[in-house]
Amino acid sequence: MSEPAARYFAVIPAAGTGRRLGAAQPKQYLAVGGRPMLRWSVDALLGAPWIERIVVVVAPDDQRAAAMLDGLARVEVLAAGGATRRDSVLAGLRALANSGAGPRDWVLVHDAARPGLLPAHLGRLRAELATSPVGGLLAVPVSDTVKQAGEDRHSVVATLERDRLWLAQTPQMFRIGLLVDAIDAHPSVTDEAAAIERAGHVPRLVEGGRANFKVTTAEDLELMQRLLERR
Repeated sequence: MSEPAARYFAVIPAAGTGRRLGAAQPKQYLAVGGRPMLRWSVDALLGAPWIERIVVVVAPDDQRAAAMLDGLARVEVLAAGGATRRDSVLAGLRALANSGAGPRDWVLVHDAARPGLLPAHLGRLRAELATSPVGGLLAVPVSDTVKQAGEDRHSVVATLERDRLWLAQTPQMFRIGLLVDAIDAHPSVTDEAAAIERAGHVPRLVEGGRANFKVTTAEDLELMQRLLERR
């Protein structure tokens, strides 16, 4: 008897404060192109009918997301975010597992501050990872020359070969059981792919697009504003 087809879920960690941007509110709620960044990111995932449910993980005292996303089918706001991205993602994964998602089902983890995700890249991620036992992530090849700084962080000590360097993006898509175990065992990682790597697995790189960058600085915000206004 064959196994049932894997289902698809998503987690958006949105409990951060966005201190580096220096805004008066968490960056996921800043408006770009007429909508909050979080809403752009949620809508990008809602555009994929094959994603059954999207869990948006916010800080325990955050009520903005619930009001903003109220009434959206397939979207659940979970006010159980932690001090780090890893903690928030793990809370979302456990909520999915507790509500019926299986260890072989897929989860797509997407940054709230990446509102430039395109449907074509989301579809490519699913197609290229469909038969993978592990999963992978959207990423773009490095096109600039990369310099390595010394201990003072300003002096060049090496020029790195860029032929095999990629910039990681999201969504990062992995089997739920595998990802829960990996993140649980490796709490210091900065993204899901790093946890999977530390656990001894090999994520696959799927080429995304440069508009899917993470908004971190005021300059990023201005650039994203221009990009989304043209859509």
